[in-house]
Amino acid sequence: MTTFSNALNWRYATKKMNGEKVSQDKVDQILEAAHLAPTSSGLQPFRVIVVTNPALKAQIQPIAFGQAQIVDSSHLLIFAAWDNYTEERIRGVFSHANQERGLPDETPGDYEVMLTSTYTVRTPEENFQHAARQAYIGFGMAIAQAALLEVDATPMEGFNGPELDKLLGLESKGLRSVTLLPLGYRDPEGDWLVKLKKVRTPMEDFVIHFS
Repeated sequence: MTTFSNALNWRYATKKMNGEKVSQDKVDQILEAAHLAPTSSGLQPFRVIVVTNPALKAQIQPIAFGQAQIVDSSHLLIFAAWDNYTEERIRGVFSHANQERGLPDETPGDYEVMLTSTYTVRTPEENFQHAARQAYIGFGMAIAQAALLEVDATPMEGFNGPELDKLLGLESKGLRSVTLLPLGYRDPEGDWLVKLKKVRTPMEDFVIHFS
């Protein structure tokens, strides 16, 4: 059985994919990992967009500076965060939780009121940046799950966010794109990075102990 550490050592930011399809079962498990990721106050202020349409991926490729993994991938995941926190959105999260837990959905409680009063006085940009950090947590969980399933993935920040948002009509959904995650399988013959040793900061420099 593959250990988590072994899976993380196996994975790398795949530079060339071979076009092979990833099974829907594995994609679903990767999406579930992002779905179950912890977020601040459990608000889940992000969504994951799945693109498999070749024509749409071809439109996205130049927005992502021509990176080949966009079109060579089996599935392209786009992590997009709320563009703002609003009273309506926060109320919706708490109302859904109450319904799922069989609790009365009455007047907002003290914690919900506190959250609403904290977030709604901030600028939309401040709130988007906070939501984007939550999206990164789900992004990391998806990458880790992909590694456990031996599905290659390439974390990407290199793209023009406003152009992608316009292409996908994200503004109408109250979202802004944050990161891209092409999923697929490596092409060992065409990937310059695949055979290079994985290098990280030495553990003794990476971890700082206070005892």
